[in-house]
Amino acid sequence: MKTVYWLDFLDDEDRVFMKRFILHSGSLKKLAESYGVSYPTVRLRLDRLIDKIRVVDSHGPRDPFELLLRTKYAEGRIDERTLKELLEAYEGRNP
Repeated sequence: MKTVYWLDFLDDEDRVFMKRFILHSGSLKKLAESYGVSYPTVRLRLDRLIDKIRVVDSHGPRDPFELLLRTKYAEGRIDERTLKELLEAYEGRNP
C-alpha cells in the first residue's frame, strides 16, 4: 500500500496559510491582521488544519477515499452525519 503523507492532503490554500503562519512567527494576531479577518476566524482555520493533519496521521495507510472524506470533515466541508453515511455506503460497497 502506498505511504500516505499528511502534506499530500493539503491543498494550495492550506500551504499558503502555513507559509504565512510561519512568516508571521506563529502569531495568530499578526496572521489575522494580514488576512484582514478576526483572530477567531484565523484560530478556526488553524484548528481545522490541525484536525486535517491529525486525521491523516491517525488513520495511517488507509483507503485514499476514506482519508479524503475524513479530511473534508476536518475542514468543515461535510458534517458528521454525512461523513458517517458516506463511509457506511462506501464500506458496504467495498468489503
